[in-house]
Amino acid sequence: MKQTISVVLNLCLGLFIASGAVSFVDDSLRLLWGLHLLTVISGIVSGIAFLSGVLVYILMGLTPVIPKRVFLPVTLFYAAGFLASFPALIFGGGDWVRRGLELDWVISLCQVVFGLGIFYWLRGEWKFRWALVPDKFLGRRNFSWLNLSVFALVNIFVALPAVIIYFIFCAALAVSHFTDGFLTVRPGGLTSHVKQYARSDGKQIELVPMAHVGDAGFYRKLSESFPTNSIVLMEGVSDEKNLLTNGISYKRMARSLGLSEQVEEFKPQAELVRADVDVDQFSTNTINLLNFAMLFHAKGVNVGTLLTLALYTPPANFEDQLFDDLLNKRNQHLLGMLRTELPKSDLIIVPWGAGHMPEIAKGIEKEGFHLTGSKDYTVIRF
Repeated sequence: MKQTISVVLNLCLGLFIASGAVSFVDDSLRLLWGLHLLTVISGIVSGIAFLSGVLVYILMGLTPVIPKRVFLPVTLFYAAGFLASFPALIFGGGDWVRRGLELDWVISLCQVVFGLGIFYWLRGEWKFRWALVPDKFLGRRNFSWLNLSVFALVNIFVALPAVIIYFIFCAALAVSHFTDGFLTVRPGGLTSHVKQYARSDGKQIELVPMAHVGDAGFYRKLSESFPTNSIVLMEGVSDEKNLLTNGISYKRMARSLGLSEQVEEFKPQAELVRADVDVDQFSTNTINLLNFAMLFHAKGVNVGTLLTLALYTPPANFEDQLFDDLLNKRNQHLLGMLRTELPKSDLIIVPWGAGHMPEIAKGIEKEGFHLTGSKDYTVIRF
């Protein structure tokens, strides 16, 4: 048993160093010259190295033979690199693919340096030879109930809750960052921050960050808060040429989450003006993606939709066109509608998706509006 575990540990450490080195070279080639010469090899080696790390981590709970001071840092390095990617991608900005590649380059470099450091600590020299992990570092007992019990308790009551809390924290960071503070996640629920803007000529604009599904009370309170003499610029992409194979509906999602759909509950008693674009202004790739996404909302998750998902391949590098269609083009159209409707009323209300709010806010600030206040509404109660 000890000899078998020794082989596993040596392979784990060797693959840890090798996968970091191959990944570092591959990332360097891709970042500097756009070459993918080692991408497949890097993926294979990294996958095998990760699986060996998982195996060693499990074995640590089963047998005290494995030196935890050596292999606990090695196995946890994979988890740390994965968890570190979330805040890096949230605040990295720009091209997410490139930011992810740059982050992987840094992690790979750290992995090589860390692995070589452990190797030198174990061997006391730089001569590479089998075995990488000398037998003197291995424990003496093959099994211990105390070791297994402590391992299980730490994972269940410490590691798992910590990871869950971390993911919730990252989700809250992402929501606040990508909506520029118009939406925030709080312990009580998802909160919408309705912001009021005013201009020196007395004109006022309210930006109301919305969600397609939420608590019915959220939509009703908002509807009741809109003055009857205001103009409400409504969001909602039209499809006059029937380019969408499945209508845009979130009814299935709302029902499965025990929530309400915006179109069913949000009925403000004011002058409503449609201020969105038509689908025919989107690129073909964006329309195809909308049809693909709405397939799940229309038919749910089943064998057919999962098979469609498995076979779907988005066009290369079409993210810029997608964001231009779904955000920029619609935001610019809305800002044009704002200029048209402002002479007709002293108060314009914009209840649009939270993702639109940062650009819309910057647009009206350029028109001379400044923030004067805000009101909070709970979109979804936890």
